[in-house]
Amino acid sequence: MPFQALFLAHAPDADLNKHQAFIDTGKYHLDVVMVKNQAEALAVVANLHKLKKLDSIILCPGFTHKDLAEIVALTDGKVAVCPARGDGPSSRIALDALRREGMVS
Repeated sequence: MPFQALFLAHAPDADLNKHQAFIDTGKYHLDVVMVKNQAEALAVVANLHKLKKLDSIILCPGFTHKDLAEIVALTDGKVAVCPARGDGPSSRIALDALRREGMVS
């Protein structure tokens, strides 16, 4: 059975039905989904975990600690939930880019 992973990213202009991709190497299945908000993120996680028994969820830097905790709770702590965060300088660069695009204040 392949490793099942999901990469989730927030974007205010995301269209859940349009902004997604799937990569299959045989041993690794990666779903990539853009969501508008946490409610959509939770719905995607619930659906894909039920369908594919996810092993790992990678979250873009836009997810808060609270968002991450909700995803961990939704998966009963049985899925690795990994926020994509860098070191201090990298995190500031990503935050500046998100602010530039009006995605965070």
